Amino acid sequence: MVQVRVARPTDKLEQVIAFYRDGLGLPELFRFAGHVDYDGIMLGLPGKSVHLEFTQHAHGSPCPAPSLDNLIVLYITDADAYERLNLRMHRMGYEAVAPENPYWLERSHTYEDPDGWRVVVCRETGI
Repeated sequence: MVQVRVARPTDKLEQVIAFYRDGLGLPELFRFAGHVDYDGIMLGLPGKSVHLEFTQHAHGSPCPAPSLDNLIVLYITDADAYERLNLRMHRMGYEAVAPENPYWLERSHTYEDPDGWRVVVCRETGI
């Protein structure tokens, strides 16, 4: 395998883009509109073959979060970059939420995206 893409629908595409691109800082790789009634965006990790794709269908694309412990975990080991990202999230109005799993308490901040899906920003790698 050479690439991984995780894709999910949303009814809040522009808000999701603001959260992941402008807040978390994931670069926009590709955007499309009106493709068989779908609009969407692919965001990625710099220099990596990992993408998040969000799509919105013209007739609705609800995607409620399945639980508080379904997570995307982003590891940021540079202390200054970690602090800047969390400060940017706070300034944009995204407040950290209590994680479901206490493992994340001392090492990260957990945020909910506009659809209620959780993203953990962790300052140390898990492996």
